[in-house]
Amino acid sequence: MNLRFPILVFDIETLTDLKAGAHLYHLDLPETDVEQALTKIRRQESGSDFQRLPLHEIVCISGLWLDEKGFRLFSFSQEQNTEAEMLTKFLSIFDKKQPTLISWNGSQFDLPVILFRAMYHGLSASSLFDQGEIDNQKRFNNYQNRYHHRHVDLMDVMAMFNGRNFQKLDDVACLLGFPGKRGETGYHVPEYVSTEQWLKLTSYCEGDVLNTWLIFLRWALLKGQISLQDHRLWIQASIHYLQGQAQQHEFLNVWRETSQRTEFTQADFSSTPD
Repeated sequence: MNLRFPILVFDIETLTDLKAGAHLYHLDLPETDVEQALTKIRRQESGSDFQRLPLHEIVCISGLWLDEKGFRLFSFSQEQNTEAEMLTKFLSIFDKKQPTLISWNGSQFDLPVILFRAMYHGLSASSLFDQGEIDNQKRFNNYQNRYHHRHVDLMDVMAMFNGRNFQKLDDVACLLGFPGKRGETGYHVPEYVSTEQWLKLTSYCEGDVLNTWLIFLRWALLKGQISLQDHRLWIQASIHYLQGQAQQHEFLNVWRETSQRTEFTQADFSSTPD
């Protein structure tokens, strides 16, 4: 078996939508106080700071596109786009192609957030959210169906669809000899946006995409979808591509170090020039 092209590995980064939150909870407060109030309400609701999905405003969408021609790593951020413009660009991909979608927790976070925010902006995304109403072939095998492979949520499938087995992307990546989040977390996103550190924002989001891609390759090897030789070739191709991406040199340097932590990955950079 081989990989089914095209493939799109994706991730999003978000902030709390203060305007929508103030409207939802009838908060007549200065903007500087709204976020604190929303956090307090959320803690009372759930015991967590993590906001309800409809209140996540997308500030970055990153993806790794793969087809017969090779790799393409890309990002849409609020540096040059509104949220609606980012979503329009991302959703238009599915009008042109029907890629195999790869994510980490995409079925429980990224796709539902994209759904809510697309509806908020009055956008149409039939190619992504159609469940057979338009294309009969998507009646069962669609991007929302948990047990088919048009969308592979690695966190879900590697947990064998049991929420008690869910793992963090950073933990799994590090255990497999990949860079992981490299000391960064989603809690840095508000700072990157408020201080307009757009390169840091997109590098962070793209890093999650790259870790997800590398885990997917190991998952494909486990299932027999690719051979050991094919896996090694894909790893070498990934390294070669990233060597030409200046923004990802730090990711590549950390990967070179972390690859030495597991026996299986120790040879990943042995045939690659510094």
